[in-house]
Amino acid sequence: MGKRIAIVWNPSKTDKDPLEAALADALGDESTADVRWFETTEQDPGQGPAQAALGAGTDLLIVAGGDGTVRAVAEHLAEVSAEVDLAIVPLGTGNLFARNLDVPIDDVPAAFERAIDGEARPVDVGWVERESGGRTERHAFVVMVGFGLDAQMIAETDEDLKDKAGWLAYVESLGRAVSASDVVRFTVTTDDRPAQTAEGHTFLIANCGTLQGGLTLVPDADPSDGELDLLVLSAEGLAQWLATMKSMVWDNGLKRLIRNHDEVADTDTLKHGRASRVAVALPEALPFEIDGEEAGEIREFTVTIQPSAIRVR
Repeated sequence: MGKRIAIVWNPSKTDKDPLEAALADALGDESTADVRWFETTEQDPGQGPAQAALGAGTDLLIVAGGDGTVRAVAEHLAEVSAEVDLAIVPLGTGNLFARNLDVPIDDVPAAFERAIDGEARPVDVGWVERESGGRTERHAFVVMVGFGLDAQMIAETDEDLKDKAGWLAYVESLGRAVSASDVVRFTVTTDDRPAQTAEGHTFLIANCGTLQGGLTLVPDADPSDGELDLLVLSAEGLAQWLATMKSMVWDNGLKRLIRNHDEVADTDTLKHGRASRVAVALPEALPFEIDGEEAGEIREFTVTIQPSAIRVR
């Protein structure tokens, strides 16, 4: 009996024909594979198709789409503790999760080859809970969540420009995002420790640490370590921003590689942390992002980690 493969794909990102051709090349002699296709819709970005794929029986679930599609599929697999390998054919603008796992970007045939032949590894999934309209919302994430500069930049990004320029559209929105991001005092409770007051314009809770353009924002983030990595950013003015960028690119980037340093360096404007559970209370509602997508405004939320929730090739 051949492999049972399910493809959950976002038809707004590409036609089916090039995906079928690339998959056929990757399968090669394994032409006996049972391949089934499940489309996402605007109303259902991936949870429903993932459920249908599991119900049909599959050994390998390949998700072909952007970060939103990948997150939705991963959310369902983690929620039901599915014992199936997940693989990614990245078709989005940021493709953040794929970048962090070194999945080939802008190369559909190579991504399918990895999907078919790659080794699966256990990967953690984060969960964020918040109150909305009198009920609790629970959403999974595989890269990061947070408020501040990152969320504001996403909110300020021109969608038409993003379609034309890809991730560079986020750079165009950076100036407006910096102007709109004010330093606020907020309360953070990590694990069983007492609540603490923090101050910054950006707070990120990460499962992975690399953003668009290859910028490693949270250098110690490991999607398989069973922990969340935290970053508080409070730089203001040109001098502080230059010092912060120097710390990100040099002290916590190239310098660590060259000198084989293990510890990340904190500065006056850049603070790192680590926890398994994080609760946050803000003085006012601020824009929030989940895996590089807008998620409305948020004032209070709790984040936890589900270790080894999915297996990803």
